[in-house]
Amino acid sequence: MKIGIAILGAGRWGVNLIRNFLEHPNSKVLAIVDPNPDSLARVQKLFHLNSEVILASNWAEVQELPGLEAVAIATPASTHYTLTAAALKSGYHVLVEKPLALKLSEAIELCELAEKQQRQLFVDHTYLFHPAVDRGQTIIQQNKLGKLRYGYAQRTHLEPVRHDVDALWDLAVHDIAIFNTWLQQTPIQVSAIGTVFRKEEGSSATDYVTDVTDVKKTKEGRRKKEEGINKQEIQNPLSPTMFALNPLEGLADLVWVTLTYPDGFQAFIHLCWLNPDKQRRLTVVGSLGTLIFDEMSPKTPLILQRGNSPYQNEENSSFVRAIAPHKTSVRNREVLKLESIEPLRRVCDRFLNCVQTNTPCPTSSGSASVELIRILSALSRSIQLGGQTSITNHS
Repeated sequence: MKIGIAILGAGRWGVNLIRNFLEHPNSKVLAIVDPNPDSLARVQKLFHLNSEVILASNWAEVQELPGLEAVAIATPASTHYTLTAAALKSGYHVLVEKPLALKLSEAIELCELAEKQQRQLFVDHTYLFHPAVDRGQTIIQQNKLGKLRYGYAQRTHLEPVRHDVDALWDLAVHDIAIFNTWLQQTPIQVSAIGTVFRKEEGSSATDYVTDVTDVKKTKEGRRKKEEGINKQEIQNPLSPTMFALNPLEGLADLVWVTLTYPDGFQAFIHLCWLNPDKQRRLTVVGSLGTLIFDEMSPKTPLILQRGNSPYQNEENSSFVRAIAPHKTSVRNREVLKLESIEPLRRVCDRFLNCVQTNTPCPTSSGSASVELIRILSALSRSIQLGGQTSITNHS
């Protein structure tokens, strides 16, 4: 039996969700919600939607739709908490675009609510379903890179930019999630610095939640809650009540991130909305080779570059001596074959399976997302403190 689903948000990513759920044999799109009538008209024309698919301007119009079992949320990040909570309270399973929420306390609250309601909370961390990430994890598990030394990633483009979150919250979660997956660890220390070039106020993006909650009351309650944070909580970057967004005059367009893992591995991430060249590249360097995931090279997205190091068997060799041979003694460069499947297709398929079985997906469960938000919150605090290192304590 097909699962009835409503999709909230018909923007750039929402269109991809609509396409996948329309094409999936186990789902039936019952409604599409977007406050912009032009967006609704566009998807109706693009997908030749029949009259059975309801097009609505806000969530309240379809909240009690007969046959509705699940909700997919692809709206601005600032609306995720409110919409996800409303859907869970109404008894629906939820697939929500990253980030799950903008505050650690809210992310934890949503996980507890999903458990209480016995509903699945699935966060769309699409890259974790990319064939290159699967294959890369296998390569690392097979020890083909040897001892892992360090990693680096670039995730940059020239627009689009967000108006409710900074470049850290918009972009970093992808690379952090990949590093965590490949290393099978989470960082114990993090630091970040951010720079603001565009100075404009963020958008509250409340149109989706009109008539669902009293927006003014919600804002006032959050303001009081934020003002009530005591000094001890402010000093703790991982406090569940910590306000995630940084206090710079505007939203950081350029962010540099450093992650330090328990075994000493370090990852460095460059994030930017203002680069003229679009980059989606992540690299892990080991004593025996280097793994490169470059999404902008569709014909060769995953490359294993093997190196022959005369120092690879010396336990106490210096870091520089261990990695330098890759520049001078490259033996071969292998383009790794990958399964041909759209990552978002796998996301939708896994979500529908979770709904059918009412069991969580370890890769993209709410609890897995909480740990990523914990890291993002610590990084935001580091930006606030001018790059000061934050120690991460995971529950």
